[in-house]
Amino acid sequence: MKLKLYQLVCLALFFAVTGTLNVAAQGCVAIRPMSCGGTDFSNVAGLFGKGEWRVSASYRYFKSHRHFRGDSEEEERIENGTEVINLANSVELGVSHSISNRFSLAVNLPVIFYDRSSLYEHYGNSTNSNPDQLRFHTGAKGIGDMRISGNYWLFNPMQGSGNISVGLGLKLPTGNSNVNDDFHKLNSEGLDSLVNKPVDQSIQLGDGGWGITLEAQAFQSISTRSMLYFSGFYMFNPQNVNKTLTRGTLDNADPLIAYHSIADQYAVRLGINYMALPQQNLSVSLGGRIEGIPAEDAFGKSEGFRRPGYVISAEPGLFYTLGSLNFNLSVPVALYRNRVKSVYDLADPNGNRHGDAAFADYSINAGVLWRFGGHHTASMEDVPKFKNT
Repeated sequence: MKLKLYQLVCLALFFAVTGTLNVAAQGCVAIRPMSCGGTDFSNVAGLFGKGEWRVSASYRYFKSHRHFRGDSEEEERIENGTEVINLANSVELGVSHSISNRFSLAVNLPVIFYDRSSLYEHYGNSTNSNPDQLRFHTGAKGIGDMRISGNYWLFNPMQGSGNISVGLGLKLPTGNSNVNDDFHKLNSEGLDSLVNKPVDQSIQLGDGGWGITLEAQAFQSISTRSMLYFSGFYMFNPQNVNKTLTRGTLDNADPLIAYHSIADQYAVRLGINYMALPQQNLSVSLGGRIEGIPAEDAFGKSEGFRRPGYVISAEPGLFYTLGSLNFNLSVPVALYRNRVKSVYDLADPNGNRHGDAAFADYSINAGVLWRFGGHHTASMEDVPKFKNT
């Protein structure tokens, strides 16, 4: 069977760089949509031909509602109906171009739709302040933070059965980090009134800072049909805080968390891809991923309000090729969730303070990529590892 080298390798690499970072450390742990954590077909560049273009669209959905403090779930929140529910729908648009068969440039821009419902942000969780246990919604929609990146394959794509790509990117603060909405409050007469103020950090469209991303991708063939894949990224946000007030006011606000923090974030993915139906260009994958926000940034201060934490997920996936179109579907399922202590929590002299965060059970990621222009890589028969496949 004569398959193109780029067809098999891209199956592994699409899984290595897909699975959007809108993210699976999703929910109140406010990780922004980001390419190596997003269904980022556009970064699968070096194994495409010189001069080739790729246009992609990647969709992600999740619902976060399970509250964790440390790695212990507060199950009573759902039992009592006081859980916070974040619904996230996003589409990440990407364009990339191969300058050579090793080096490519990419631009990615997420379009985000958030909905958040809660009791505590409005009338409150208690039956005294909110006897009818009314739940209200806030939301945010618009573009997120843009990323521009370059990626380079360390070895000749036409030689060997594996390769490693390294990348450097710039994150631009194009997403609104100070989205406001109406919150329901009871006035002194017990009547409903509206207060307009910033929405929760977890549904802000951007973080308000410039960032630098370091990325790595790798694959290694282990048979004529299967490959191991790896991808990872770390986004450095050296700025400390943005201008968004955590509580909408400085009155009685703790200076340490008066403003939203501009936090680092990270993701690592590892797994295996298997071409189940070669004639139909259908591949399956199974991997694991970890993604999250650290309590302290690599550079600069880590003040401001943030909910640090991470999630470890199992990630099954499907990939299908139809001519110059590529389709991907993956569903990361959370296995372990941990809301770690923040700088603010650690500042408690008694060591008792530990905030919570809501996480999702799973996310749904689906993407499509269209390749055109340029020259594709050679046939698999031209590479010794893949002869006679």
